Amino acid sequence: MTGTAVRIDGNTLRLPGGVAVRFIRTLRLPESGTHPLPPGLGEFPVRRIADPANNADAVPEQWRARGGVMLPVYLREAMWLSFAGTTEPAALQVGVGKVCAVSGKPFGDRLARAPQNYLVLPRQPWLDGINSGRGTVRQFVAVPLGLGATVEGQVTGEEVWGGVQLRSFPLREERLAEWREEQRARQERTRGYGAAPAGAMPMAPAAAPPSAPAGPPRRTAAMGLGVGGSMRQEVYRDDRPPADWSGEPSGRVFVHLVTPPEWRRITGEAPPPSPVDRTAYTRAGLPWYDYYDQDAEDLAPTDALESVKPVGDWLGDDLDPWQQPSPGQVQQLKDAPGLPVEDGEW
Repeated sequence: MTGTAVRIDGNTLRLPGGVAVRFIRTLRLPESGTHPLPPGLGEFPVRRIADPANNADAVPEQWRARGGVMLPVYLREAMWLSFAGTTEPAALQVGVGKVCAVSGKPFGDRLARAPQNYLVLPRQPWLDGINSGRGTVRQFVAVPLGLGATVEGQVTGEEVWGGVQLRSFPLREERLAEWREEQRARQERTRGYGAAPAGAMPMAPAAAPPSAPAGPPRRTAAMGLGVGGSMRQEVYRDDRPPADWSGEPSGRVFVHLVTPPEWRRITGEAPPPSPVDRTAYTRAGLPWYDYYDQDAEDLAPTDALESVKPVGDWLGDDLDPWQQPSPGQVQQLKDAPGLPVEDGEW
């Protein structure tokens, strides 16, 4: 598997089988408490490692050997992965430094159920962090390699890989054909009734960015993902039989995370502005989100991921001010839990 079937379309990675992945900038949550879903504040730019326009001398030899793509992140910047635009069922493995973000196990090349080591698309609309179970995830936060703060460093004791790894598995041909027929029949039933497909989390307007913070240490251009605060988000259990999925991945890609100065050196492009001030965002009355799928079952936490500590344990306290969003700022997406309706005598 060389990953040659993966394509880049603007800032979207398209893996075989209709899988679409975008990397979304967002507000960093406090490392204590559990919070609603933060907003999307635009896409990270994504470029190929082998792009002819790059300054090849500035690309580390290891990166050229691994291939894939890269994107720029600031120290302690938060992100989430959007799967909006995924067109057919797929199993997607997500590795952070080659540690599975769902199971905490090594990033293997086979699907597993005990524990589950993949996401089920398109049911899983996004992933904001590592699976911490009980309806929560711990937010992805960028940190340099070499401190031990990454998920990779804490779970394996080494920081070798960094970045994000993606691997997709399609349904077997006969199961995919059945799914397509079910979709066709459903569209026939709903035609003319104004049914609209569920959309991705809305992109909130970005507040004016503050001046850029000091960049990460120059010890390495490579960055990895640690964890920040907890948020309400479920990682869904697969309800298909394991035999429904192909035994071989159809595509894979290595996503390198690079500091903004190195991004400029390699691509010649200006990096995005520094992250939005989270207090200013909330004070402006802009939305946060909650997502609920009444038909889905959440995965349990795993020991390896439950023990991962937040990046503040290495980098010091998070000094950015924080303002809790008001209840009216939290918008419900998909299935609203709703209010109970009392019954009486008929």
